[in-house]
Amino acid sequence: MSSRSFDPFYPSTYKRRVVGLNSRHDGGIGSRSTYSSYSAPFSFASSRRSYPMHSRVISSSVLLSAPVTAAATDLRLDQAAQVSSEFKVLRTQEKAELQDLNDRFVSFIDRVHDLEQQNKLLETELMLLRQRQTQPSNLKALYEQEIHQLHAVLDGARSEKQAAQDHKNQLEHVFKNMQKQYEDEVLAREEAEMHLMDARKGADEAALGQAEFEKKVENLLDELDFLKRVCESELAELQAQIHYTAEVTVEMEVAKPDLSASLRDIRLQYEKLAQNNLQSAEEWFTNKMKVMTVGSARDTESARSAKDEAGEYRRLLRARSLEIEACREMNQALENQIQEVEEKQSAEVQALQDTISQLEDDLRVNKADMARYLKDYQELLNVKMALDIEIAAYRHKPLKLLEGEESRLNVSAPAHSVYSQTMYCSPSYGQLQLCSASPLLMSSSRWYSSTLSTEEKISSSQAQQAEASPPNEPEVDDRGEDGEEVVIKMEEEKDEEDGEGEEVGDEEQEEEEEKSKETV
Repeated sequence: MSSRSFDPFYPSTYKRRVVGLNSRHDGGIGSRSTYSSYSAPFSFASSRRSYPMHSRVISSSVLLSAPVTAAATDLRLDQAAQVSSEFKVLRTQEKAELQDLNDRFVSFIDRVHDLEQQNKLLETELMLLRQRQTQPSNLKALYEQEIHQLHAVLDGARSEKQAAQDHKNQLEHVFKNMQKQYEDEVLAREEAEMHLMDARKGADEAALGQAEFEKKVENLLDELDFLKRVCESELAELQAQIHYTAEVTVEMEVAKPDLSASLRDIRLQYEKLAQNNLQSAEEWFTNKMKVMTVGSARDTESARSAKDEAGEYRRLLRARSLEIEACREMNQALENQIQEVEEKQSAEVQALQDTISQLEDDLRVNKADMARYLKDYQELLNVKMALDIEIAAYRHKPLKLLEGEESRLNVSAPAHSVYSQTMYCSPSYGQLQLCSASPLLMSSSRWYSSTLSTEEKISSSQAQQAEASPPNEPEVDDRGEDGEEVVIKMEEEKDEEDGEGEEVGDEEQEEEEEKSKETV
């Protein structure tokens, strides 16, 4: 059986194989030729890690001819049996710890990839934010241009407001003048109505006077008729008296005087008086009728003119009322328009103020987001640098171990190899137990280190395992109970970048072993 010596300075990905050939198929005890190479004796004062002797079955290819006593062989066999069982427990613990470390390393790599993606996203966002921030002057110019335009619109609105105010004042002045004219027209109308009422009153009085005069004329006409009848009756009586007197006078011509001439005179006087009265009454009536007709015509004309004037005044009043109403409506419309313009301007100014405030808030939020992104980016960069340093430390650890091994080999004493026979016993339950004979040590220090108690070896190996535990675990391949071949493998996955370093370290280790063998 051949094996490679385990050393804590070897890289954890080295493959270590233990190959055993059994000359018997019945599972008995067989003697194996082994070789072992030691670079330094076991010592607690050594600065490198030291594992107990049961961690590898180490044998040398050079056979020593020195005899081994039976007592030493039994002692080493017992110690090897005890240490092999403890070695299995220790290697199981190491395997679990290495699996945990591998999981942590995978999680670190995933986290690094996630952080790199987040870093790219943050860089993209930072680039976009910088591109946005590279144009503050254009935004300011746009704001200033918009503000100038709004100021121009505001000035135009103010000028329009001033013009509307002037027009309003002018309309108010016109309205006052028209109101004054309206009041004058109302007074004139009232005066005209008073004149009309007086004229109507005069016309009524004239109509009453005319009626009275007509009644007087009728009374006078009746009286004239009556007087005519009276006069006719008197004339008839007088004529009758005259006939009677004539008859009397005929009969008594001598005794009575002639009264015809006096009666004729009286008749003429009465007729003349009646005609004078009639003529005077007709003249008075005619004059009175003329006066009343002229007065009635005059009153009718004045009433017509007053009525026309009142109609004209009414038409003018209606027109002025319509103009005043139109002016009022125009004034109200202008006031509403001015109010709407003011409200619109105030709303636009408020909207612009809100827009400016919103843009300022957005700018402030963008600045805060940029600062937060920069802070997160810096933190991610720090985390990435820390992870890069940790990864670099993990990557360069095998090289450091190789360098430490080279320095240890250069400083340590030459290796010694002894021949030992390894006995394998096959138990009834199918498990293989490793029994090895310890080599004969050449010095007292080596003998002292080899005869240390098993507990001290286990405690020292556990203490040194916390500092630098090898990431590979041995895999024991049992090819069957017949014991034809036993293979113990120690393998672990490693990155492609560390592959070449591992091969170089393996070759250097083999060269060191060959040199130590030649020296022995």
